[in-house]
Amino acid sequence: MPYQVFNSHASEYDAWYDTEAGKAIFAMEVECLKPLLHSYSRPYLEIGVGSGRFAQALGIEYGVDPAPALVQMAKARGVKVTEATGEQLPFPNEMFGGLLIAFTLCFLDDPQKALEEAWRVLQPEGRLVLGLILRNSPWADFYAHKGKEGHPIYSMARFFSKEEVENLLQMSGFKVLDYRSTLFQPPGQSTYHIEKPVDGYFREAGFVAIRSRRQ
Repeated sequence: MPYQVFNSHASEYDAWYDTEAGKAIFAMEVECLKPLLHSYSRPYLEIGVGSGRFAQALGIEYGVDPAPALVQMAKARGVKVTEATGEQLPFPNEMFGGLLIAFTLCFLDDPQKALEEAWRVLQPEGRLVLGLILRNSPWADFYAHKGKEGHPIYSMARFFSKEEVENLLQMSGFKVLDYRSTLFQPPGQSTYHIEKPVDGYFREAGFVAIRSRRQ
């Protein structure tokens, strides 16, 4: 299962964010996500919180992740984390005003079930924000190639197209509101300059954020 791979490679996964390229890419992704999330009633939850870097940077109070090693890292970053999967969230209905799922969708066993759970725990006026590397982008192609070469994490990834994500959201009770895109530089470089995110969806973008609401 993917979470076992993340658990055994937790330190390596988290250390990437401290590389020169990792710092720049992370800063762009946070800047892309921030305005989509920050106007709803609290608390917020990140599903697939990982080592807690996004939750910490975006002020998200709660997180879930099935990998014990990552749960400990996220707790150390001040996130209230529960060891759980996105498909079975340990929270009551309509608890959260904002939900984030960053990169996790492509590693889930049952993404539709996880989105249905997200719908359940989201307040009626709340918003769900997805952060994704979408199929057919240069970055998805780059990581898919790494996976085929045997990379332990990317070999587990299943990249979705924009249409597939929209369909999953619709089937789970969500309506897409808007998109933001960033990371138009090619993958595989050792350094990146900071780009400003742009509104809308662009196929060549390495990172796309999608905001949706309950239907």
